[in-house]
Amino acid sequence: MGGISDIKEYVKRGAVGGIISLCGLLNCADTLRAARLLKNYVLLNNEDRDYELLEELCENIHTNKDIEERIYSVIISEEEIADDASSELKRIRREIQIKNNSIKNKINSIVSSSSMQKYLQEAIVTMRNDRYVIPVRKEYRSMVKGIIHDQSATGSTLFIEPMAVVEMTNDIANLKIEEKKEIERILLELSMMVGDTSEEMLNNQEILKELDFIFAKGKYAISINGIEPKVNDRGYIRIKKGRHPLIDPELVVPIDAVLGDEYTTLIITGPNTGGKTVSLKTLGLFTLMGMAGLHLPAEYGTEISVFSAVYADIGDEQSIEQSLSTFSSHMTNIVKIMKEVDERSFVLFDELGAGTDPTEGAALAIAILDTLHERKILTAATTHYSELKLYALTTEGVINGSVEFDVETLSPTYKLLIGVPGKSNAFEISRKLGLQQETIEKAKQNIETDKIEFEDALKQIEENRIYIEEKKQEINRLESESRKKHSDFLSKERSSLEKSEKLIDEANYEARKIVENAKKEASEIIKELRKLNLEMDKDKNRRVNELRQSLSDKTKELSENIYTDQIEEEDTYDTESPLKTGDTVIVRSLNQKGAIISDVDDSQTVMVQIGLIKTKVKKSDLVKIKSDEEVKQKNSTSRMVKLRTSSISPKIDLRGYNLDEALLELDKYLDDAFMSNLNEVQVIHGKGTGVLREGVTQFLKGHKHVKESRLGTFNEGGDGVTIVKFK
Repeated sequence: MGGISDIKEYVKRGAVGGIISLCGLLNCADTLRAARLLKNYVLLNNEDRDYELLEELCENIHTNKDIEERIYSVIISEEEIADDASSELKRIRREIQIKNNSIKNKINSIVSSSSMQKYLQEAIVTMRNDRYVIPVRKEYRSMVKGIIHDQSATGSTLFIEPMAVVEMTNDIANLKIEEKKEIERILLELSMMVGDTSEEMLNNQEILKELDFIFAKGKYAISINGIEPKVNDRGYIRIKKGRHPLIDPELVVPIDAVLGDEYTTLIITGPNTGGKTVSLKTLGLFTLMGMAGLHLPAEYGTEISVFSAVYADIGDEQSIEQSLSTFSSHMTNIVKIMKEVDERSFVLFDELGAGTDPTEGAALAIAILDTLHERKILTAATTHYSELKLYALTTEGVINGSVEFDVETLSPTYKLLIGVPGKSNAFEISRKLGLQQETIEKAKQNIETDKIEFEDALKQIEENRIYIEEKKQEINRLESESRKKHSDFLSKERSSLEKSEKLIDEANYEARKIVENAKKEASEIIKELRKLNLEMDKDKNRRVNELRQSLSDKTKELSENIYTDQIEEEDTYDTESPLKTGDTVIVRSLNQKGAIISDVDDSQTVMVQIGLIKTKVKKSDLVKIKSDEEVKQKNSTSRMVKLRTSSISPKIDLRGYNLDEALLELDKYLDDAFMSNLNEVQVIHGKGTGVLREGVTQFLKGHKHVKESRLGTFNEGGDGVTIVKFK
């Protein structure tokens, strides 16, 4: 995307017949060039990629290399136009140069003349108002004919332009006026070229803006290690290991949350600084990021919904200027939200009902949540009120959530737990901090008995949850170890079978060698016997033939060994997928292939058909085999990769390309050559003006695959070839 600028104003000026500045024309050329290179990159280098959206955008990019090259050939920098911009400009500037040289020669001859030196303050030539002048002493003013342009601070020196060069300087001034007119004419010509393609260039600007946004989203997704979420329109949110993108990746605690399926309202409780608000913000931020087309910092399986609007009342908006208390400011927001929400909205409340009397605040919070719940509007709220925990437990479609807190260390874990109401833990925290037990007991007496029992029940639920979680982790660990051991066993078994086959094949080979040698020796012996015993009778000849036939049969028997069949290759086994009806398997104890024909349930055995025989076999005695299509697809992919990498030429010819096109081709070729394990390649760029050679040399110095590069020797092509060695 380098070189792209906002050229709307320049293009519009050119379209109405105005003159675009040198800087504006260069920006237009740079943008056209960048657009052309980007289009070529996406459309011409996509053999192994398939990006339909990018390709569709790039196909609509307008390219005009003629305008690019014309601007670059005319404008050298933001302050200078090339002499070759036109033949007229070249003539004018040549005449200016000639006139300047004549003036210098003339005035230097005046200064150096002996008759003039006594009138001069110094024998120098200087400039005043773009005209050549000499410093003359004031008392000799009448001795030097010319025009006074300036005087010294003391008035003792006058700067006079000699009359001999006045006319020549006037000619230069006229030539500069002509030069300015010619430059304006050239700029107008270039501006009209840009104006003629104004519609296409403005369309380019919109496409490039869209592409820049797409690439920015891609770079951001990589920086946060994001994934593409599933998207629905039914108000269902599922976050797996979601990480708030604004928290340090080293410190953030991933959360899991589900909302909108069996229940539409989530009430999150727990102690202060426990992570309730961050969890709430993560739900809202992930929804908005997904709706904006951004990837999410979470695990695969994350799903978000598209809403008509996301409403949030989060934070303390107390205002002294507006005479609003914390409660009033919250209620102002909530009133506005309640008026605007519809069934396609997502609503987030932080500390709902806080800032007023706890009893009234809790009742108001329940009423607000119940109103939204009746309208089936997806809602998530945080609170400290126990009444809301009871509301969630007793209302269908509403669920409790909590942020975990470790009472032993008096610190939050920031984990979000769905289905478990949180506990304030005020008494436990106070006890750990040193508050006397007697004071804590008095505090408990001031709380209603049913509330104490409710908090105790929450404590018991939390202890059971932690115990179950620990057991689950232990089960997962044991299951993982069991799978690993099973996999190791299968690997060792395959290795043993391979070794056995190798030994058998080696023995068969040795046996065939012995038999062949014996057969050869026997044949030689028979030849000799025939020579020495021509008088042998027919019976003896028949006996010799029988012996030879016996020897031949033995050789054939040894060569056709039952152990020469290939065993299943290692990558045809499938040890990851669970067994199911219809799977092809190997029964290890029988070393036979079969197919599962019964349902695979919790029992230890399944029914397997081997040929015409049906038998019950233990699951542990079965190994699943990948389907022929999977194996065929893997082999096909391997062959494609091998064919691709083996077809790379050890040299590339860049002659005929301009520098930018050559570097694009070279970059792609170096990647392919490196993947093909080539140690050294030749880059043919020709000698020419040397621009392509220098550009290639500089490009190779910073390339990630290149170890070193050098120009070719006489036998290798000399300066027209660069030899590249890979790392």
